[in-house]
Amino acid sequence: MTPLPTPQQLRYLLALAEHQHFGRAADACAVTQSTLSAGLLALERQMDARLLDREGAKRVAFTALGREMVDRARVAVSALEAMVEAADADRAPLSGRLRLGVIPTVGPFLLPRMMPALRQAFPLLRLYLREDTTENLVEGLTAGRIDVALLAIPCACRGAEVMPVLRDDFIAALPAGHKLAERASIPVTALASERLLLLEDGHCLRDQALSACGFAFGDRPDDPLQDFAATSLHTLVQMVAGGLGVTLLPRIAVEAGVTHGTDVVLRPLSQQGASRMLGLAWRPNTPKAADYRAVAATISAAVGGVHQAG
Repeated sequence: MTPLPTPQQLRYLLALAEHQHFGRAADACAVTQSTLSAGLLALERQMDARLLDREGAKRVAFTALGREMVDRARVAVSALEAMVEAADADRAPLSGRLRLGVIPTVGPFLLPRMMPALRQAFPLLRLYLREDTTENLVEGLTAGRIDVALLAIPCACRGAEVMPVLRDDFIAALPAGHKLAERASIPVTALASERLLLLEDGHCLRDQALSACGFAFGDRPDDPLQDFAATSLHTLVQMVAGGLGVTLLPRIAVEAGVTHGTDVVLRPLSQQGASRMLGLAWRPNTPKAADYRAVAATISAAVGGVHQAG
């Protein structure tokens, strides 16, 4: 019988691919660096193949075969984890650990409403939270580091199953005394000549805000703020309050008080469909899909979304 790699060896391989550093990979696996290195050497000997290029490399370098093995290891470990998940789901549905990822423009504003509802609905569930960008959360979902992710959709979710939970309208935020503040609602075309302040690249809300407007901003080379962007909605609000420009805020942030303590003026947009959809995503074909749908429906009901109770 052909000797097979052990799950631990595959985890070592995946950890090294993720962290690109032997020490950090060993820490992630809760072993010493020498244990991890020995496990990978044993894997190479067992397969009679070289997975790492150790000749003069100052950083971790995988061979072409090594990169292929990382992809195959990810599939294998995911399949093994699915076996455990199936047993857990059959034995005790909606119990145990749930690793939930959320994007930064959602977490601070929805978690205070979500968490009590989830604790009440699923008292045996232990929630672990991770806040990160959409790209990193999707990668974590694919790699099995998180179980579900609350994201803005549609997104490049790599085949993940997604259930919508909330439509989140955009609201215009203006400096006090701005000429557009006299209107009860603002057409997005009226923002075309304004300096639109945005989050920095990497935040999906940046692209969503531009998409909601339907036309491009930032084409003025003489704009002194061209190279400046906020890293959070709170910073964005302070930039607006300082008179540097206007922005679009998601309604969930406004309702959570992101502008409290400022004189920023808020006005609804008159354009239909100026919104984003939030959804809960999980790996396809997971045995816990029914559990995750129940979690998504509970979140939606708690935040007044598309699956409200009753």
